[in-house]
Amino acid sequence: MRSSEISRNTKETQINVKLCLDGSGKHNIDTGIGFFDHMLTALCVHGGFDMDVSVKGDLFVDGHHTVEDTGIVLGQALRAALRESGTIARYGTAFIPMDESLGFCSLDISCRPFLVYECSFSDPRTGEYDNCLTEEFMRAFAFNAGITLHVKCPYGSNDHHKNEAMFKALAHALKSALVITGGEVLSTKGVL
Repeated sequence: MRSSEISRNTKETQINVKLCLDGSGKHNIDTGIGFFDHMLTALCVHGGFDMDVSVKGDLFVDGHHTVEDTGIVLGQALRAALRESGTIARYGTAFIPMDESLGFCSLDISCRPFLVYECSFSDPRTGEYDNCLTEEFMRAFAFNAGITLHVKCPYGSNDHHKNEAMFKALAHALKSALVITGGEVLSTKGVL
């Protein structure tokens, strides 16, 4: 089983993440931000990952540290779990419709982190979640996991649906990229 457990404690957040890449979508998530819990739940269920996430953050300031730092730790957990993986498919792409919204994600688990993110929101918040934090999460996750990540929502009118379509697209792209293939590393260099 490809799994890991990562903790990170700072003056702003205390985070513990347990991740199993070869799971069934079981999850126990408590970040203190209901809508963010919902997005991480979608990531687990649609990616087929088992995940426990416990976060105590300085929400009296705002949600930024909680969301970004969770992305950092989740990215580190993915990278650690992949150490036992062997050769994987590496690339994944998914389009996910969510009613009137369309989420897109294409990624390369390459050890070369990068983020291209495109989405505009109608409102600053969805529930207690600042919509601008989706980009912060994606960046922190990509850079700490070592993923080249392109994620966008080219259209939609409901901000809940836009966020959810992007998180589900990330889940499905990861699920494809993480398939164990065996054999040679998928690179003309012979290494990632």
